[in-house]
Amino acid sequence: MQFSMPNLRHLRVFMEVAKYRSISKAAPQVFLSQPAITQAIGKLEALLETDLFERHSNGMFPTPSGEVWRNRVGRCMDYLERGIRAALKSSQAQTGSPAQLLPLLTTTQLRALIAVTESHSFSVASRHLELSQSSLHRAGRELESLLGITLFEKTRSGIVPTRAAEILSRAAKLGFSEIEQGFYEISALQFREVGKIVMGSMPLARTSILPDVINRFSEAHPDIGLNVVDAPYDDLLFHLRSGDLDLLIGALRFPPPADDIIQEELLSPPLAIVARKDHPLRKASALSLEQLAQCSWVVPRSGTPTRAFFDTLFSDRGIATPTRLVETSSQILIRELLRGSDRLTLISTHQVEHELRQGILSVIPFSLSHTRRPIGITVRRDWQPTPTQSHFLEMLKEAALRYSDI
Repeated sequence: MQFSMPNLRHLRVFMEVAKYRSISKAAPQVFLSQPAITQAIGKLEALLETDLFERHSNGMFPTPSGEVWRNRVGRCMDYLERGIRAALKSSQAQTGSPAQLLPLLTTTQLRALIAVTESHSFSVASRHLELSQSSLHRAGRELESLLGITLFEKTRSGIVPTRAAEILSRAAKLGFSEIEQGFYEISALQFREVGKIVMGSMPLARTSILPDVINRFSEAHPDIGLNVVDAPYDDLLFHLRSGDLDLLIGALRFPPPADDIIQEELLSPPLAIVARKDHPLRKASALSLEQLAQCSWVVPRSGTPTRAFFDTLFSDRGIATPTRLVETSSQILIRELLRGSDRLTLISTHQVEHELRQGILSVIPFSLSHTRRPIGITVRRDWQPTPTQSHFLEMLKEAALRYSDI
């Protein structure tokens, strides 16, 4: 079921009616007539396919779906208000208070802001939103006039969003994500399980716990879409903090790279030196680091936890780091490079468990018990998962416990 972001004014109308439990008392707060408020509530209920209020003689009271919606809409408005405040501060604008400006914003303006900020182009944004460029330009100008700040600047390379635009765009994406989460929660209450979980995945999780959890989760929730995004950690972190991803699964970073995320460790397997099955060093009885430093290696790029372990493995002993390196994080390429040469790699055995079981690769006997690599889940600090998303997280934790015993 396709979800479309509702009108921000309708969301504000809903919040005022829920607050005052009365259409007549809410009317002066939103400057709308009672019939207009009734129509706005009706449109939201049609969108969500459920009643949001129980109508009684002593007032209007939110239904269970209405309570879910009030929570999510409130979180959306908080994001937007904080975003306006931060955007104004970054531009040193004195237009007005965020609370006064928020009711003046429209969904169209914020969707235009997000699209142009991400694409750096009005024409690309126009195609993405299926709106005319003139409409996008008008929405952008209205938003700039309303806030009293510059959102986009023209350069030789195209349109460049200002810092204020990036701040407000991120807040809008996070706010819109809350509304979508509310839609999924309400659908589940109506026994219509719809929605998706979008996760960023790093190599170890992709080859061990994640496939098993996805298969079992899909059996229990066949109508929930699962979108696994593969990308470098920095890219995944950016999209997590911007609301594009629900969670990250993979190697944790210490210290955490941002204050607005939370990391939870699932397991911490040690690394091992791995090579082809008949590698000359496989049966060595007493390998030294000096011998290993003379070998050719396949390693991840700089900046990753495993690469840091690799570099310090030698530098901590005063040994020059090997120079005959191939840098890649591709699981397939690593496997094939090892199979066709005497190269070594530093990797978790969980990550290549299938290749080890099939006798394609083998572990070189060298103790690395001190190189434990924490693997876990990373989420936004203020993320509020739906019950379905919480179930997925619980399944990840259960799977990690089983792997810890292997």
